[in-house]
Amino acid sequence: MTDYPSAPHPGHYGGGDGDWGGQQPDEGGSPPVCPRHPDHVSYVRCQRCERPMCPQCQRSAAVGIQCVDCVDQSRKEQRQPRTVFGGRIVSGSPYATWVLIGTNIAIYLLGLITPIFYEAFIFWPAVGGMQPYRAITSGFLHGGIMHLLFNMYALWLIGPQLEHMFGRLRFLGLYFLSLFGGTVAVVLFASPTAMSWRIGVVGASGAVFGLFGAIALVLRRMGRSAQPIIVIIAINVVLSFVVKGISWQGHLGGLVTGLIVALVLTKLPRRYRRFGGPLALVVIGLILVAAYYGLYLVKFPVF
Repeated sequence: MTDYPSAPHPGHYGGGDGDWGGQQPDEGGSPPVCPRHPDHVSYVRCQRCERPMCPQCQRSAAVGIQCVDCVDQSRKEQRQPRTVFGGRIVSGSPYATWVLIGTNIAIYLLGLITPIFYEAFIFWPAVGGMQPYRAITSGFLHGGIMHLLFNMYALWLIGPQLEHMFGRLRFLGLYFLSLFGGTVAVVLFASPTAMSWRIGVVGASGAVFGLFGAIALVLRRMGRSAQPIIVIIAINVVLSFVVKGISWQGHLGGLVTGLIVALVLTKLPRRYRRFGGPLALVVIGLILVAAYYGLYLVKFPVF
C-alpha cells in the first residue's frame, strides 16, 4: 500500500513552514503535481486545503471542488443521524430482520436433513447448566413447519419497524435478550424433581414475544395506538396457557424481558441515548446471565 500525505486543516498549506504537503508552488518552479499521483501535473487546487489535485482525486463538494482527502475528512466530522431512540438510522432494507429470518429457515431445513443437529442444540434445564449455549441455539430450532411459519411471520411483521426505530444494534440486542430471557424463565419455573427439568423447549417465540412487548411500548411512547398489538399479546398469552405443548414460561419470560429492554431504551435521556443504549443492553445481558447461573446454583448446586 502507498502512504499519501493527509489533508491539512482548512486554511493551511500543509506543514507549519508554509510548504504545500511536499509539493512546491508553481511560481517560478516546477509545475504542481497531485500528492496522490505525482506523475500527474495539476493546476486545479482543492477549495479546502488548496493542494493540487488531479481529475482522479477531484470530488464535487458543497463549495467548489475538493480533494478526496478533504471530502473524506468532512464526512467523518459530520454528525451521524440518529433515530429518536439513539440508534443509527437504518437506510434501505431491514437487513438484520432478513438475516434472522433466513437463519431460522436455514437451520430448520438443516434439522430436517440432519436430525442429530436438532438434538445437539435443543434446550432443556437438565443440560442447560453444563451447556449454556443451548439457551440461545434452541431459539433457532422449531417443532414443525407451522411453528416456524408463525414465528417468522411475526418477525417479518414487526421486526422491520423496530429495526428502523431502534437501529440494527439495539434491535438485535432486544431480540437476543428476549430470547435468552425466555430461557431464563424456563429454568426459573422448572424443578429438578419434576418432569419439567427434562422437557426440551425450542423456538423463537420468546424473542417474538419480546418484540411484541417492545412494539407495544414504543407505539405508546410515540403517542400512537398500541391496542391491536396489546390484543394480539393477550390472545397469545392465553393460548400459551391453554394449548398443550406450548412453553408459557418462555413466552412470558421473553415478553417481560422485551418490555424491560424497550422501557430502558425509550426512557433514557436524549443526551445519553447514543452510548447509554448499548451500555444498557450489556447491563441487562449481564443481569440475565447472573440470574441464569444463579438459578442453577440454587436449584441444582452441582450442574
